[in-house]
Amino acid sequence: MDFKMPPREEDSHKGTFGRVLNVSGSDYMSGAALLSSLSALKIGCGYVFLCSTERVINAVAAQTQNIVFAPLSDLDEQVRNADVMLTGCGLSTSEEAESLFLRAIILAKDIPVVIDADGLNILSKNPELLTQVQNCNYILTPHPKEAARLLGVSLKEVLSNMENIAVAISKKYNCVTVLKSHRTIVCSKDLEIYINTTGNNALAKAGSGDVLAGMIAGLLAQKCDAFYAAKLGVYLHGLAGDLAKNDLTEYGVLALDQIRYISNSIKTLL
Repeated sequence: MDFKMPPREEDSHKGTFGRVLNVSGSDYMSGAALLSSLSALKIGCGYVFLCSTERVINAVAAQTQNIVFAPLSDLDEQVRNADVMLTGCGLSTSEEAESLFLRAIILAKDIPVVIDADGLNILSKNPELLTQVQNCNYILTPHPKEAARLLGVSLKEVLSNMENIAVAISKKYNCVTVLKSHRTIVCSKDLEIYINTTGNNALAKAGSGDVLAGMIAGLLAQKCDAFYAAKLGVYLHGLAGDLAKNDLTEYGVLALDQIRYISNSIKTLL
């Protein structure tokens, strides 16, 4: 497929390339918030605002100065100012996390939303939520076990026919589906299928999904439509993994390495 990066005009500023609000992380999973935030920036968005617990914010702030931080008490204001929301990465499925997720989804009724990881697990217990809010710009990024929960089927059923499962999720939740595997399948709301060909087993590492979710959110912030942002994000993420493998072997590629190779993958499209 002939992919192109979103254009960047010379007379631009950080606001031109969009604001991602990342509602992610929990007290013992701050790494997911860090990885998803950094990858959104690395793919080219202008701002990432991380809205999370004090413990997560302190942990992430110790690692980078590139992210803007906001307490959970500021969620309403942050949603009003955001172009895209990303949520679920390392969120946990505690009662507090579930309440936060449900509130965030309801508030984000007018902007695209990428839902990953624990957000998907919470959604599987509240399947009517997305149709109630009537936001037509959701991207769900499940791995096979999460897909099974979203549809209430067995893992064996998911693995036996991944394309049909991706279509079923898009139908049920009126969303773009990114069904992650060694050949990730992206399904549009109109049930168009894209099967990705980049990537390798170096990406079978904790944090890879957080990196991908952030990349997709960062592309949405740059005004890519949801299906294209999902396809391009999956392609570049896989390619970053391929390039990292060439230098580091498939054994030694960490999620942070995937982020470091995003720029190398982008270069192939310029």
